[in-house]
Amino acid sequence: MNDFLRTVLWQQLGASLDMLENAIKRCPLDVWGTKFAFDEYWYISYHTLFFLDLYLSDGLDGFTPLEPFGLSELDPEGKFPERVYSQEELLVYLEHSRKKAQHRIKTLTDEKAKQICDYHYLKGNVLEMLFDTMRHVQHHTAQLHLLLRQKIDDAPKWVMRTKTEF
Repeated sequence: MNDFLRTVLWQQLGASLDMLENAIKRCPLDVWGTKFAFDEYWYISYHTLFFLDLYLSDGLDGFTPLEPFGLSELDPEGKFPERVYSQEELLVYLEHSRKKAQHRIKTLTDEKAKQICDYHYLKGNVLEMLFDTMRHVQHHTAQLHLLLRQKIDDAPKWVMRTKTEF
């Protein structure tokens, strides 16, 4: 994979992460734990980061999320984490995943891009999982923006490409 494609891929995935970061930071504390029709703000943020971390890995075998996060997201019963995670904890998780994404993309070769990742319930090649992950982040970030609009009539601006160096 050439440097141009790696750079563009990073700029777009990085922009998705920037938008998620802005949504987490913009949320007032009184909204953070609020139950909405489909989920809580903090939980949508956490769910997005958990699967970002997972899908930046080669598969489920050997995957361990950053402490203090566990594997409850993989529970077939839909088990919630034991407690509400703070904005600060999730921003640390986001930064961890940002670095993991940068490394994943920087080291991406044509061969690695074609490698199959096995998550037991889902299989896809590394490149496909990067695009799928970017779409997943944007999907949930849009939900967070909608909730901010509904609760505080404000939401972060669109980020065209990340300013974070590659």
